[in-house]
Amino acid sequence: MQKFIGTGVALVTPFKADASIDFESLERLVNFQIENGINYLVVLGTTGEPATLSEAEKEAVKEKIIAVNNGRLPLVLGVGGNNTAAVVAEIKTTDLSHFEAVLSVSPYYNKPTQEGIYQHFKAVSKACKLPIILYNVPGRTASNVLPETVIRLATDCKNIIAVKEAAGDIVQAMKILQHAPKDFLVISGDDMIALPMTLAGGAGVISVIGQGLPAVFSQMIQFGIQGKAPEAYQLHYKVAESIDLIFEEGNPAGIKSMLKKLQIASDEVRLPLVKASDSLQDKIANFIERC
Repeated sequence: MQKFIGTGVALVTPFKADASIDFESLERLVNFQIENGINYLVVLGTTGEPATLSEAEKEAVKEKIIAVNNGRLPLVLGVGGNNTAAVVAEIKTTDLSHFEAVLSVSPYYNKPTQEGIYQHFKAVSKACKLPIILYNVPGRTASNVLPETVIRLATDCKNIIAVKEAAGDIVQAMKILQHAPKDFLVISGDDMIALPMTLAGGAGVISVIGQGLPAVFSQMIQFGIQGKAPEAYQLHYKVAESIDLIFEEGNPAGIKSMLKKLQIASDEVRLPLVKASDSLQDKIANFIERC
């Protein structure tokens, strides 16, 4: 799965002041990624605020990204939830012809056991014709997909080809790297530890900050893949402050503030999220001016 080695970005959904989708900004955002070294795009991941989009809006976002991308980069579609039957039904009824893989988050809120997580993804795997990237993000789901569960799924379900590991735990990531099948990809879902995970043998990152700083962040990951640690860490320390800033008041408020400063999209979000505070916007703007 060479197409998923490098830097993917979880795209935001730009909004206008009236909270409608800003398709002009979405086009600008997609082109900004393609023109600055990003390797693949994740559509309707958590950063895209799909929880607040109607089904019609989700379809419109997908269609716009597909049209603008025009086959230039691989596309990954976010399809997940905490109702296994509903996730299976969505996968079976969704047109996946323009996508190379599905990114599926571990069930949230329900707090299933490891066996429940395994059985959930086994059912999703059986229903899906595309490769699947597991998404472990305990900070949002309230349950951790342990390395042994990831390895079990990677071994038993041949179309589960990767994990987006966002526990923020480098030791956990290294356990998966050590014991998973040879071709299984361990992708960082945490921008701050994306480089050490890559240097340890990971496949790169699905990033948030990458869509604001695509050129430098994707170059950092390429240096990591090449084992050029000094060069990679030089870039890591250049952008590290911005990673802290964009998550200071939650995602995607921070990255949208950066995109506003870059004149790519507005910083509008939908409730229950709110825009970054004035003080955080000032700090992000100062970083961009210094960078």
